[in-house]
Amino acid sequence: MSDNTNSKGSNSLKIAIVVGIVVIVALLGVIIFLLVGKDKAEEPEKRNVVVTQDNVDDVVEEMTMADYVEPGYYDTQMSTTWTFATGSDVSEDAYVANDVSNTNDVYFDVVMADDESNVIYKSPVLPRGSEIKTIALDTPLDAGTYDCVCIYHLIDEEQKTVSTLRIGITIVVNQ
Repeated sequence: MSDNTNSKGSNSLKIAIVVGIVVIVALLGVIIFLLVGKDKAEEPEKRNVVVTQDNVDDVVEEMTMADYVEPGYYDTQMSTTWTFATGSDVSEDAYVANDVSNTNDVYFDVVMADDESNVIYKSPVLPRGSEIKTIALDTPLDAGTYDCVCIYHLIDEEQKTVSTLRIGITIVVNQ
Protein backbone atom coordinates (compact mmCIF):
# COMPACT_ATOMS: atom_id res chain seq x y z
CA MET A 1 0.00 0.00 0.00
CA SER A 2 2.82 2.37 0.69
CA ASP A 3 4.25 1.81 -2.81
CA ASN A 4 0.89 2.80 -4.32
CA THR A 5 0.78 6.06 -2.30
CA ASN A 6 4.39 6.89 -3.25
CA SER A 7 3.71 6.46 -6.94
CA LYS A 8 0.58 8.68 -6.77
CA GLY A 9 2.60 11.38 -4.98
CA SER A 10 5.45 11.31 -7.51
CA ASN A 11 2.97 11.46 -10.42
CA SER A 12 1.25 14.47 -8.87
CA LEU A 13 4.63 16.18 -8.38
CA LYS A 14 5.60 15.52 -12.01
CA ILE A 15 2.27 16.91 -13.26
CA ALA A 16 2.64 20.01 -11.07
CA ILE A 17 6.17 20.65 -12.42
CA VAL A 18 5.04 20.24 -16.05
CA VAL A 19 2.03 22.56 -15.51
CA GLY A 20 4.32 25.14 -13.84
CA ILE A 21 6.78 25.06 -16.75
CA VAL A 22 3.94 25.42 -19.29
CA VAL A 23 2.52 28.41 -17.38
CA ILE A 24 5.96 30.10 -17.20
CA VAL A 25 6.59 29.56 -20.93
CA ALA A 26 3.12 30.93 -21.76
CA LEU A 27 3.72 34.03 -19.61
CA LEU A 28 7.10 34.63 -21.26
CA GLY A 29 5.48 34.31 -24.70
CA VAL A 30 2.77 36.84 -23.83
CA ILE A 31 5.32 39.31 -22.41
CA ILE A 32 7.54 39.05 -25.50
CA PHE A 33 4.52 39.46 -27.80
CA LEU A 34 3.39 42.59 -25.95
CA LEU A 35 6.86 44.14 -26.01
CA VAL A 36 7.39 43.50 -29.72
CA GLY A 37 3.89 44.71 -30.64
CA LYS A 38 4.34 47.86 -28.53
CA ASP A 39 7.34 49.05 -30.58
CA LYS A 40 5.38 48.82 -33.83
CA ALA A 41 2.31 50.58 -32.44
CA GLU A 42 4.27 53.54 -31.04
CA GLU A 43 5.86 54.46 -34.38
CA PRO A 44 3.72 57.35 -35.71
CA GLU A 45 3.32 58.21 -39.37
CA LYS A 46 6.13 60.52 -40.50
CA ARG A 47 4.80 63.67 -42.15
CA ASN A 48 6.49 66.53 -43.95
CA VAL A 49 7.17 69.67 -41.94
CA VAL A 50 6.66 73.22 -43.18
CA VAL A 51 10.04 74.95 -42.87
CA THR A 52 10.04 78.33 -41.14
CA GLN A 53 12.82 80.57 -39.91
CA ASP A 54 12.18 79.27 -36.39
CA ASN A 55 12.55 75.55 -37.17
CA VAL A 56 14.94 75.52 -40.13
CA ASP A 57 17.91 74.31 -38.03
CA ASP A 58 15.89 71.44 -36.53
CA VAL A 59 14.53 70.37 -39.92
CA VAL A 60 17.98 70.49 -41.54
CA GLU A 61 19.44 68.43 -38.69
CA GLU A 62 16.63 65.88 -39.01
CA MET A 63 17.15 65.66 -42.77
CA THR A 64 20.89 65.06 -42.37
CA MET A 65 20.18 62.24 -39.90
CA ALA A 66 17.64 60.57 -42.21
CA ASP A 67 18.59 57.35 -43.98
CA TYR A 68 16.96 58.36 -47.25
CA VAL A 69 18.23 61.42 -49.07
CA GLU A 70 15.85 63.14 -51.47
CA PRO A 71 17.19 63.54 -55.00
CA GLY A 72 18.68 66.95 -55.64
CA TYR A 73 20.07 69.59 -53.38
CA TYR A 74 18.43 72.91 -52.69
CA ASP A 75 19.50 76.12 -50.98
CA THR A 76 16.61 78.54 -50.46
CA GLN A 77 17.13 82.27 -50.77
CA MET A 78 13.93 84.22 -50.31
CA SER A 79 12.09 86.74 -48.21
CA THR A 80 9.44 85.21 -45.96
CA THR A 81 7.27 88.33 -45.66
CA TRP A 82 5.89 89.76 -48.88
CA THR A 83 4.33 93.22 -48.72
CA PHE A 84 1.94 94.60 -51.33
CA ALA A 85 0.53 98.16 -51.45
CA THR A 86 -2.70 96.72 -52.87
CA GLY A 87 -3.73 93.17 -53.68
CA SER A 88 -3.03 93.67 -57.38
CA ASP A 89 0.31 95.58 -57.17
CA VAL A 90 3.84 94.22 -57.48
CA SER A 91 5.37 93.38 -54.09
CA GLU A 92 7.73 95.85 -52.46
CA ASP A 93 9.98 93.20 -50.93
CA ALA A 94 9.20 89.73 -52.33
CA TYR A 95 12.36 87.97 -53.47
CA VAL A 96 13.06 84.38 -54.50
CA ALA A 97 16.33 83.08 -55.95
CA ASN A 98 17.45 79.71 -57.26
CA ASP A 99 21.08 79.65 -56.17
CA VAL A 100 23.67 78.66 -58.77
CA SER A 101 24.91 75.89 -56.43
CA ASN A 102 21.55 74.08 -56.57
CA THR A 103 21.22 70.93 -58.64
CA ASN A 104 17.79 71.59 -60.16
CA ASP A 105 15.70 74.29 -61.75
CA VAL A 106 12.60 75.18 -59.72
CA TYR A 107 9.18 76.72 -59.88
CA PHE A 108 6.96 77.51 -56.94
CA ASP A 109 3.31 77.98 -56.09
CA VAL A 110 2.00 80.11 -53.25
CA VAL A 111 -1.14 78.80 -51.55
CA MET A 112 -3.21 79.88 -48.59
CA ALA A 113 -2.15 77.95 -45.48
CA ASP A 114 -5.75 77.15 -44.55
CA ASP A 115 -6.84 76.23 -48.10
CA GLU A 116 -4.11 74.71 -50.25
CA SER A 117 -6.48 74.40 -53.20
CA ASN A 118 -6.44 78.21 -53.39
CA VAL A 119 -3.28 78.94 -55.43
CA ILE A 120 -2.64 82.69 -55.37
CA TYR A 121 0.64 82.76 -57.31
CA LYS A 122 2.35 80.47 -59.83
CA SER A 123 5.94 81.32 -60.69
CA PRO A 124 7.73 80.74 -63.95
CA VAL A 125 10.57 78.19 -63.97
CA LEU A 126 13.66 79.63 -62.29
CA PRO A 127 16.85 78.20 -63.80
CA ARG A 128 19.82 77.79 -61.48
CA GLY A 129 21.41 81.16 -60.78
CA SER A 130 18.25 83.18 -61.51
CA GLU A 131 15.99 85.23 -59.27
CA ILE A 132 12.60 86.90 -59.31
CA LYS A 133 11.81 90.20 -57.57
CA THR A 134 8.77 91.52 -59.44
CA ILE A 135 6.05 89.34 -57.94
CA ALA A 136 2.39 90.27 -58.41
CA LEU A 137 -0.23 87.86 -57.14
CA ASP A 138 -2.30 85.96 -59.71
CA THR A 139 -5.27 86.24 -57.36
CA PRO A 140 -5.65 89.75 -55.88
CA LEU A 141 -6.21 89.80 -52.12
CA ASP A 142 -8.08 92.25 -49.90
CA ALA A 143 -6.19 94.29 -47.29
CA GLY A 144 -4.91 92.11 -44.45
CA THR A 145 -2.24 89.66 -43.34
CA TYR A 146 -2.29 86.13 -44.75
CA ASP A 147 -0.47 82.97 -43.68
CA CYS A 148 0.64 81.18 -46.83
CA VAL A 149 2.83 78.29 -47.94
CA CYS A 150 5.37 78.53 -50.74
CA ILE A 151 5.65 75.09 -52.36
CA TYR A 152 8.89 74.68 -54.31
CA HIS A 153 9.05 72.05 -57.04
CA LEU A 154 12.55 70.88 -57.91
CA ILE A 155 12.29 69.73 -61.51
CA ASP A 156 14.32 67.69 -63.97
CA GLU A 157 15.12 68.56 -67.60
CA GLU A 158 11.57 67.61 -68.68
CA GLN A 159 10.03 69.79 -65.95
CA LYS A 160 8.86 66.78 -63.97
CA THR A 161 8.90 67.25 -60.20
CA VAL A 162 11.82 65.47 -58.55
CA SER A 163 11.14 66.73 -55.03
CA THR A 164 9.17 69.41 -53.21
CA LEU A 165 9.93 71.80 -50.38
CA ARG A 166 7.36 73.75 -48.37
CA ILE A 167 8.14 77.05 -46.65
CA GLY A 168 5.75 79.20 -44.63
CA ILE A 169 5.50 82.84 -45.68
CA THR A 170 3.40 85.84 -44.67
CA ILE A 171 1.69 88.07 -47.22
CA VAL A 172 0.73 91.58 -46.12
CA VAL A 173 -1.65 93.65 -48.27
CA ASN A 174 -1.81 97.26 -47.05
CA GLN A 175 -4.88 98.54 -48.95
